[in-house]
Amino acid sequence: MTSSALFAPMTVGSTTFRNRLWVAPMCQYSCEERDGVPTDWHLVHLGGMARGGAGLVLAEATAVVPEGRISPWDTGIWNDEQADAWTKIVSFLHSQGATAGIQLAHAGRKASTYRSWSGRGVVPHDDGGWTPVGPSELAFRGLADPQPLTHQQIADIVEAFAEAAHRSVEAGFDVLEVHAAHGYLLHEFLSPASNDRTDEYGGSLENRARLMLDVIRAVREAAPEAVVFVRLSATDWIEPEGWTLEQTVEVSRWARDAGADLIDISSGGNLPDARITVGPGYQVPFAAAVREGAEVPVAAVGLITDPHQAEAIVARGEADAVMAGREFLRDPHFPLRAAHELGVDVNYWPAQYDRGTFADRP
Repeated sequence: MTSSALFAPMTVGSTTFRNRLWVAPMCQYSCEERDGVPTDWHLVHLGGMARGGAGLVLAEATAVVPEGRISPWDTGIWNDEQADAWTKIVSFLHSQGATAGIQLAHAGRKASTYRSWSGRGVVPHDDGGWTPVGPSELAFRGLADPQPLTHQQIADIVEAFAEAAHRSVEAGFDVLEVHAAHGYLLHEFLSPASNDRTDEYGGSLENRARLMLDVIRAVREAAPEAVVFVRLSATDWIEPEGWTLEQTVEVSRWARDAGADLIDISSGGNLPDARITVGPGYQVPFAAAVREGAEVPVAAVGLITDPHQAEAIVARGEADAVMAGREFLRDPHFPLRAAHELGVDVNYWPAQYDRGTFADRP
């Protein structure tokens, strides 16, 4: 058997991940009661990938307040009923040897939309929708005009993230990821293309980053023993008026100093006109730039589908870990398959699946 960078354990704080092939957060839009409470779907969806050998299973964008949901079918963590339901899921993830994480989120101006199989566009109030909020009146094209947040509402959102962090730890989560990417609220504040405020939350980079940094500090204070990730979009893919890689590197340093342990690098999502050049590993160079420029651990994501590709990313030092999404949907046992293809001996095949290992047998 061979050694592997991808399957080497990684320790952050007091948490050790058994490998560096992780599940990216993927929205399921499957709270059929529209109450934010995760269901058996979430247990089976996330649990299958933990059973399949993932080092970290990171649950989907989970709203810290009801109006922070992307859709009425999103999961939440703003009340104890939701936290109690997450506890069962986390317990199963741990039983399979995986580290459990949750992405704490607020959708901002992109909230109150239909899931793809239930409708299109904005959910009206008479169908359970609500008025979205944002840094300013700038709307995401095709969606509702947002209500600009007041100073008190901003303070309330910071507190909501802190309370969600506390509930998440109580539910057993090891990793808390602050979602500041993909055109949702914290990204909207960061980008000059979606934030035209003239107060202390707009204008300069320091001002636009203020809310995100306040949230990171609040999450860190509420959950001092947890591992804190921050997901950032490295670019809006529209320059110079949009968010850029150079700004991402600078803000990643600030996030590190505010208490973030790792930056999870993605891109896009804030502007509908963005022209994104997509290909295998297309976002990895962004992660590598942040890792070097901000001197902080990073995870890379974006069409990483092949075990040898993932191994090379970590071995070359372009990222400390790799996250995959679609490949886990296609194959929840992606890490077990990857270990076999890389010639790595892992000891976490479920006993119940022993007959399905790749070992030659009569």
